[in-house]
Amino acid sequence: MGQFATLIKRRPQPYIVGIDAGEPAMTTDTDILVAGTGPAGLMAALALSRAGLPVVLVGPPVNSGDRRTTALMKPSLEFLDRLGIGGELTTGTAPLRTMRIADATGRLLRSPTVTFRAAEIGEPYFGLNIPNARLLEILAGAVAADSAIGRIETTVDRWTLEEDKAQASLADGGSITARLVVAADGRNSPAREAAGIAVRTRTTGQSALVLNFAHQRDHQNISTEFHTESGPFTQVPLPGRRSSLVWVLKPSAVDEIQSVDDAALSMRIEERMQSMLGRVEVEPGRQVYPLTSALPDRFAARRVALVGEAAHVFPPIGAQGLNLGIRDIEGLVGAINAVRGDPGAPEVLAAYERSRRADIMARSAAVNLLNRSLLSDMLPAQLARAAGLALLAAAPPLRALFMREGLRGGSGFASLFKT
Repeated sequence: MGQFATLIKRRPQPYIVGIDAGEPAMTTDTDILVAGTGPAGLMAALALSRAGLPVVLVGPPVNSGDRRTTALMKPSLEFLDRLGIGGELTTGTAPLRTMRIADATGRLLRSPTVTFRAAEIGEPYFGLNIPNARLLEILAGAVAADSAIGRIETTVDRWTLEEDKAQASLADGGSITARLVVAADGRNSPAREAAGIAVRTRTTGQSALVLNFAHQRDHQNISTEFHTESGPFTQVPLPGRRSSLVWVLKPSAVDEIQSVDDAALSMRIEERMQSMLGRVEVEPGRQVYPLTSALPDRFAARRVALVGEAAHVFPPIGAQGLNLGIRDIEGLVGAINAVRGDPGAPEVLAAYERSRRADIMARSAAVNLLNRSLLSDMLPAQLARAAGLALLAAAPPLRALFMREGLRGGSGFASLFKT
């Protein structure tokens, strides 16, 4: 059970799971309020509840219409195992045994293809690719089954943050008073704004086209990230002869592609992939997401701790987003465990800030730098990117370090000092 087992085993009384129409609005007190019902919010509520802490989860009904997929790396899967739901991820998912970066630009300086194999670092796979709808279904089911999690299906209209408590005024007229707010309420986090945490936001000038497709040849559990002048074009395996796709483009190009039918789009995808999976057939249900980059000045303040996209937003490169959010949750549980007592005390928030700053800053900087290097027409940027990838391709020890670091920050460098 790790760090979750060492926390105070104080189980709360069950809270109201929902408020029926016509019932009076409720006022609730709790130790921890988790705001947001995306994957990060659901996981945070489960992790804190498993640690024996009173938790109320507030947010709208879980959105099951997200057609994106998420590559959960092995450390994230181990985290979900500790929450007791790892076994449910063995169906409807595909293992990522090999990951490739291929230069599909038409530029003069092009890098060689770099192939990362999990077997090189003694792992059966890097992680599992899971449809977001499936992940949310599993997480929501686990929350519903945990009688110690108070679940209120509404939104927060207003935050009032005081020295010793935080109060959420709810859209249904009720209110919740807590000692700690876990802000898992997304990239435009109202809780973050209420805490006075400034955030640096930048529009990348890109949009991501997301869809699933069937293909003629077996993907052999290989994910390929094609680097193009507009951003990454990333194919990730799904069960059977199917894959998910995240295609990053200029908004004008997305608009044009959205105007073509599925047959024409299937041909474009097959051409972009150089027919490596044979004939492609796009499945219905395309979605488009504008891309931004956002980084707060702080990750905790005034009884509010940021996790997930409230704490970091960057382009979909290298399967970092939700995996980084899971490390936020682990760091927060660890900070509460280390300090004990009041979960929203300044010393807890300071410990959480220290535990997360280096990881978040490093991952955000690396992803944004790589993305900008793809978009840049400047020769030095192209040269640096090509040289870096060529070095990875040619040096197995460096590639192994890079793979370990990709799974969990610090693990690659730690392996250098093992005897």
